[in-house]
Amino acid sequence: MAKTVGYMVTWTTYGTWLQGDRRGYVRNGQVLGENKTLHDANRGRLAQRPVRLGKENKAVVERTILGKARRIGQSILAIAVCSNHVHIVVGHDGRPIEETVRRYKNASTVALREKGLEGKVWTRGYDKRFCFDEASLQERIRYVQGHDS
Repeated sequence: MAKTVGYMVTWTTYGTWLQGDRRGYVRNGQVLGENKTLHDANRGRLAQRPVRLGKENKAVVERTILGKARRIGQSILAIAVCSNHVHIVVGHDGRPIEETVRRYKNASTVALREKGLEGKVWTRGYDKRFCFDEASLQERIRYVQGHDS
């Protein structure tokens, strides 16, 4: 079995990238295409308006994640906080991915609440992409670093 050297995780802001979206969506690790009926049904179930992060809130999320990572000694190799999603590339340190994502989503939610953001911030779940060698890790880092926020 190949050794995991790192991984990229992505999570979205509430209501901005629903299953069935025309841009495609990920379900159980598989990228699927547009499904207008599914998208419209999901949009109709939203409990609040979709969340888009402005410049200041994106900076809050990035500072929070990087600060938390420093405090716990976790290596964030790349980060991109966009208006509707977050990408991070993490060096593998043996911690469960679920714990890592939960930690950063919770910390950034608390920080955004302190800035006045109310309601749900993030969608449930996340996408994960494992890197089993240095080449794939560098590819993910380049992808995130080249991401427009």
